[in-house]
Amino acid sequence: MYEYDFGDSWQHVLVVEKTLPIEEAARYPICVAGARACPPEDVGGILGYEDFLEAVEEPQHPEHGQFLEWIGGDFDPEVLDLDKVNRLLRAIR
Repeated sequence: MYEYDFGDSWQHVLVVEKTLPIEEAARYPICVAGARACPPEDVGGILGYEDFLEAVEEPQHPEHGQFLEWIGGDFDPEVLDLDKVNRLLRAIR
């Protein structure tokens, strides 16, 4: 377990479900699977993320447009973009 963003107190538990053989052609680190999108940076912790989701999912919400503009368009919390995750992982090497 580790805590990310000490101000917002995101606590994560990482579980290694299995290890795979090393692929010589692969660039590591690499994410091979996952579930759901991560919350946006600086969304305000768990409560802020809940408020954000409520606003982006409800077009009549007073902050709907503001949050969609802030996030840069659509946001689907159910979709994990593995390509984006792996681009970000390569960038920190």
